[in-house]
Amino acid sequence: MAKIKLEYIWLDGYKPTQNMRSKTKVEEHENFQGTLEELGNWSFDGSSTRQASGGASDCILKPVAIYPDPERKNGYLVMSEVLNADGTPHESNGRATIDDDDNDFWFGFEQEYFIMDAHTQLPLGFPIGGYPAPQGLYYCSVGGRNTHGRDLVEEHADLCIEAGLNFEGINQEVACGQWEFQLFAKGAKKAGDEIWIARYLLDRLTEKYGYYIEYHPKPLGKEMDWNGSGMHANFSNTTLRTCGDKATYEAICEAFRPVVDEHIAVYGEFNDQRLTGLHETAAITDFSYGVSDRGASIRIPIITVEKGWKGWLEDRRPASNADPYKVAGRIVKTVKTAKI
Repeated sequence: MAKIKLEYIWLDGYKPTQNMRSKTKVEEHENFQGTLEELGNWSFDGSSTRQASGGASDCILKPVAIYPDPERKNGYLVMSEVLNADGTPHESNGRATIDDDDNDFWFGFEQEYFIMDAHTQLPLGFPIGGYPAPQGLYYCSVGGRNTHGRDLVEEHADLCIEAGLNFEGINQEVACGQWEFQLFAKGAKKAGDEIWIARYLLDRLTEKYGYYIEYHPKPLGKEMDWNGSGMHANFSNTTLRTCGDKATYEAICEAFRPVVDEHIAVYGEFNDQRLTGLHETAAITDFSYGVSDRGASIRIPIITVEKGWKGWLEDRRPASNADPYKVAGRIVKTVKTAKI
């Protein structure tokens, strides 16, 4: 018999931005295979996470995805949904609202973030009491003058790959101390699972570096002339991948126009500070789409057009602190209303 460490990970009930929580369950298994079928539900004190009252505090953790934990011996990362005591989805459970049981929707998320020095509480590369050189030379930079935090970023990439995530890339972003990673998954729920596990690994990794990760979309203030952080959502379904028709693409884009407010409501706190119409964003009150247009709400990738209108779309509006479950769920719902 071997002792197995199961790290149950869930989202708390804080509004409008939920936080990750986790705790470890140690179980004995004779021949653990790392499958969901081998896991049971667990409970936690919801009164400590704004998910229950003290008089009826138990909430249930339902495992929905499991990955090897690359930093723990006999360890596994268990992404979990939160259920009420009666087994129904908790109101904070965004994953349960996604209507994609056949995994027809594929998502590729581009997660931007700032690496912050826990001592100075400034992004890496920022001098105390001042500012680094203006943005311009940081994007995809090489060398110690403009590149900050590569050791952490490289280690995080290795951890994600070792955990079995479909990790697709990293790059330094436009602002000093700002980075991005990309993940792709076939299935909206799976895409959300993998972003949250990747965030968990990133946040946990900072504990040994003396850093923390800032997911605020405009951590330097909306008045600062620096790019904000987003979580661009690249998405497709069978129609987008195979239709070969410009009119169909335009009809799907137009389905987003009347529900701008519904999308913005789940696209992240403080997103109004980022979606100003500047710094490669559309204004939060507008809706637009265009081929290869990074200033539009939805970008139609040029490669999609070159392949005869077969590919995907990119919603550039989600903020870096958005819940990928809620973003994916809202996009799926809107695409399904398109008149095609």
